[in-house]
Amino acid sequence: MHFQWYPGHMTKAKRAMQEDIKLIDVVIELVDARIPYSSKNPDIDEIAKNKARIILLNKYDLANKEKTAEWKNWYENKGFHVALVNSKSGAGVRAVNEVVQSACKEKIERDRKRGILNRPIRAMIVGIPNVGKSTFINSFAGKACTKTGNKPGVTKGKQWIRLNKNVELLDTPGILWPKFEDQTVGLRLAFIGSIKDEVLNVLDLGLELIKFLDTYYEGAIEEFYQVEQGEDSIETLKNIAIKRGCLQKGNELDYDKAAGIVMDDFKAGKIGKFTLEFPEY
Repeated sequence: MHFQWYPGHMTKAKRAMQEDIKLIDVVIELVDARIPYSSKNPDIDEIAKNKARIILLNKYDLANKEKTAEWKNWYENKGFHVALVNSKSGAGVRAVNEVVQSACKEKIERDRKRGILNRPIRAMIVGIPNVGKSTFINSFAGKACTKTGNKPGVTKGKQWIRLNKNVELLDTPGILWPKFEDQTVGLRLAFIGSIKDEVLNVLDLGLELIKFLDTYYEGAIEEFYQVEQGEDSIETLKNIAIKRGCLQKGNELDYDKAAGIVMDDFKAGKIGKFTLEFPEY
């Protein structure tokens, strides 16, 4: 599979981000805990160099607990402040304020020495499409201050949000980077829904996901769907299609429909809690 998706508005968003960075004290980047490496935009490191950095491992409730702990250590060892959050339920969100204060400790101390007191910390929040950024902001601010949706690309323009007397937040549209050097990164982004479904082949995606889960989480697919593991992923998908009654006209098996079910069940965390990449790789 070949992944290439970079709409024009993303170029504009990146340029705006480069302009706004000089106003910022700390950059908060949301990544998806199921793919903490592939969902982190490498362009942000260049844009945000010399700024305090926070990584929020969002949707940690859908990821493997042990692997999430490993990723937290991995990013902390690289100098990031890290927190686990579940934007939807609000778990871990309140603690982010403390992480922001900790990340900006030196800046707060510098201000204090200059006699500048109570100046709010200015944070920029960034993340790829569909990583849960708007939901996080609403949860963090305690009110619906941004539009949310489960389709990538809902946030189009920038907006400042006063979270509390200590923190002002600059929201930015989700941006991907222009080229995936490693196509497995594109594949993982597609698994979690950060690339629009319309540009992808759901059957190929479903087969790749089954193959991955059967390799690293053996038996999880078969146990959830109550089917036998096939010789390969196409045979396993066939068994799922039969079990779920996925039929086209003429009683032909509908593999696309079965693959769509697997993809939706995975995204919703129904099959299990999975992390799709590991720090050791």
